Amino acid sequence: MSPHAPNNLTALHGPTALHLGVDLTDAGAHPAAWRTSGSQAARLFDVDRLVALVATAQRGRLDFVAFDDGFSLQPHERGVRGRLDAALVASRLAPRSAGIGLVATVDTTHTEPFHVSKALATIDHVSSGRAAWQVAWSTEQAAASAFGRKAPRDAADAIEQADEAADVVGRLWDSWEDDAEIRDVATGRFVDRDKLHHVDYEGIRFAVKGPSITPRPPQGRPPVVVRADEDGEIELAGRRADVVRVHARTLEEARDKRTQVHDAARAAGRDPRDVIVLVDVFVVLAQQEAAAESRLWLLQDLEGVEWQTDSLTHVGTPAALAETVAQWVNAGAVDGFHVRPASLSTDLDLFVDEVVPALQEAGLFRTEYPGSTLRDTLGLHRPANVYAAATA
Repeated sequence: MSPHAPNNLTALHGPTALHLGVDLTDAGAHPAAWRTSGSQAARLFDVDRLVALVATAQRGRLDFVAFDDGFSLQPHERGVRGRLDAALVASRLAPRSAGIGLVATVDTTHTEPFHVSKALATIDHVSSGRAAWQVAWSTEQAAASAFGRKAPRDAADAIEQADEAADVVGRLWDSWEDDAEIRDVATGRFVDRDKLHHVDYEGIRFAVKGPSITPRPPQGRPPVVVRADEDGEIELAGRRADVVRVHARTLEEARDKRTQVHDAARAAGRDPRDVIVLVDVFVVLAQQEAAAESRLWLLQDLEGVEWQTDSLTHVGTPAALAETVAQWVNAGAVDGFHVRPASLSTDLDLFVDEVVPALQEAGLFRTEYPGSTLRDTLGLHRPANVYAAATA
């Protein structure tokens, strides 16, 4: 065991019991991260920087990396302003990575389901099955004004539209059966038209005929990620999500959120075991707790405002964080964590090089990817095609 690894970690369910994702948005979760030494502020939109960050996460065999996105500027005036398109970034990174999942955030309030389905299916194809979609929605005036087609939605209406959009996207992914492409050179038949299906969706907000113009994704349906804390969000997650991100400050709060998500899944007729619940954990790491606290004070001084995370926040050593992760997972409070490094230039390396080995040595986390797709890594079955099942 490494000198920094805790000696009281125990594995309850074995190496597949714990799931870990990491957010690679901006320079880190703290808005002042871009101003710190080593942040590579001049290269925030440089693809080589992103490739290196993904390689670090991949070295730790993390489940996935995630990229946030939206149609309005970030709220912190002195933080990073502006972002690259998350779906396009994921497509760019796909052939430059292996094993690790790529989670792209795509808005449903101002993006049509047809475009969402095509973008995510494309990422899944170019990554050989490692794409995931984080469902997002917009309520801000700035986002609505960027398009000028509709007034801002309230949260309940935006979530209902996200629910309907997720339904349509799933149908479009299924509109090609897995063996629809026959590519018969002799007859000139590229597809079997009987295995392409019109989705003929007539809903409250969308009327989509289909089929998609993109073949069914390698995973069948890329996993769907939903951030859920309020009742409406949790209900959406119960119906549509494979992975649910929640905020929780205590183990008891995390267990309660996980129970709420599982109850929502049951109410939607789903098996709760098919829904992975991750807690967002914001981390500031150093080899001594005092050094981690000093790093946070520096970030606070640079930004000049209190860092409000509304979720588990660890300011301390990698060994102590590994103990917390083990405690929460072994208690059945969570299925894993969505890691939000305060500063990507410092905290990601420490997490991968110190926290992950401690968890691996305790038998709590994998040492290799279990398969080739993100669904393999998450332990999720490949869903059957709803149209093929209906005609079987």
